[in-house]
Amino acid sequence: MTAQSTHIEVPDEIQSPRAKLVYLYLTVEGTATIGELQTGLTMTKLTLYGVLDTLAERGLVERKRGRYAVS
Repeated sequence: MTAQSTHIEVPDEIQSPRAKLVYLYLTVEGTATIGELQTGLTMTKLTLYGVLDTLAERGLVERKRGRYAVS
């Protein structure tokens, strides 16, 4: 069995390590609730809301029916 490599690029405008981590998580998982992000990334909700708000302002992440996804 051969291992497959997936290359995911993070937009250059994302500088924060936490924002990069959230973006990559959503890219791999597809969508996630704030609770799933909190559990999966071991970040506080307060931190996540700040990161998600910034990513949403830049048009990189969107919220639909309580789930976040890469735009």
